[in-house]
Amino acid sequence: MDLHTRRLRYFFAVAEELHFGRAAARFFVAQQAMSRQIRELEQELGVQLFERTTRAVRLTAAGEELLVAARGALRTLDEGVAAAQRAGRSSVGSLTVGFRFGLALELTDSILAAVAREHPGLRVELRELDYVEPWRAYADGRIDLAILRGPFSERSVRFVPLFSEPLVAAVGQRHPLARKHAVTVAELAEVQLVAADARDPVWHRYWTLEEQLQQPPERLIHTSSLTEELELVAAGVACSVTVAAAARYLSHPGVSYIPITAVEPCTTGLAWKPERETALVRAFVATAVEVRDREHEIVRSIEHPFDDVA
Repeated sequence: MDLHTRRLRYFFAVAEELHFGRAAARFFVAQQAMSRQIRELEQELGVQLFERTTRAVRLTAAGEELLVAARGALRTLDEGVAAAQRAGRSSVGSLTVGFRFGLALELTDSILAAVAREHPGLRVELRELDYVEPWRAYADGRIDLAILRGPFSERSVRFVPLFSEPLVAAVGQRHPLARKHAVTVAELAEVQLVAADARDPVWHRYWTLEEQLQQPPERLIHTSSLTEELELVAAGVACSVTVAAAARYLSHPGVSYIPITAVEPCTTGLAWKPERETALVRAFVATAVEVRDREHEIVRSIEHPFDDVA
């Protein structure tokens, strides 16, 4: 005899509720449909499972016996299904995440821990992006998504923001600006800047303050690595525009980081190409967003790093 699992679940619900209406409501079906399924089950077994009156529903002796068997069978089935799902998740594959310095800053550990917890079989690989052409990794198929600081001109990209943070000027310890508590765009227009030789014009205009200056900076050095940029700043050759997190993640004995006033903050988020979107990409993004929305204090400290500074 091959009993339908659905009918067993219906029977179990009626046996628990001893009421056809309440049992039907548990499965969002009509009471008549529930009654029909129980009658068909009784016909299939050749026994009466319930005594029905206008006032009450009671299990028969046959019903009591089936209830014991159904409870064990359904529990075993549910446990087997859960085990199969866990086994399936344990071999879901890998995801390569591109990043620049700091990754997702203080949210990184929480995001990676949540991904490991919710998707135990997912192997997350981290790959540093090219300093000048971060999008090359997409074209080469080396990454599935990236944690990037904007802005960028690439339009065929889906972007989910994680946080925004203020801009600072990186200046040498002996530079005249190092004695200031904050600097303006106008003051930075008077000094030599150093920036990545980026192929993205939108990114380049933002990080050289060209948008605020309404013209390219008069003195600009291009560099092809973050290390080179930092050493040029430390040597007093030039200043650079970066994010406030650099003071925490790019500490250098010869460099000071000074807040820049009246500039739009930089937004960091998850970016991926629509054609490379998979269930794993969506799962990683959803988990990262959940962490972002849960970790209010961490996000606040990233976005307002100078609030607690005397």
